[in-house]
Amino acid sequence: MRRGELYSVYKGAAQDPKRYRVFVVVSRQIVLDSRFSTAICAPVYTSFDGLSSQVPIGIDEGLKHDSSIHCDELISIPKAALTHFIGSLSFPKIEALDRALAIAVGLDSSI
Repeated sequence: MRRGELYSVYKGAAQDPKRYRVFVVVSRQIVLDSRFSTAICAPVYTSFDGLSSQVPIGIDEGLKHDSSIHCDELISIPKAALTHFIGSLSFPKIEALDRALAIAVGLDSSI
């Protein structure tokens, strides 16, 4: 498991109406490689609202539709649930994800 990988997860969040949701792993690699049992992930939705905390992705990343990563909705998912690999983000998309995450958690509004 690597940072920037996309996985389809069964019922990632209790309030999610979909049975399966795609998530992007955003945890640091050192945490993913450790015995820590969960990974911080961002959900992927087919909607894109143009927010600076969202990253547009699509077919190039292994998805069926244009979608976006929503960094304002981070959740912790058991690593054992991240088994259905979908694809990976390119380096430019990971850079965009880093900026969106910083904005989402209020680290630097000038990024």
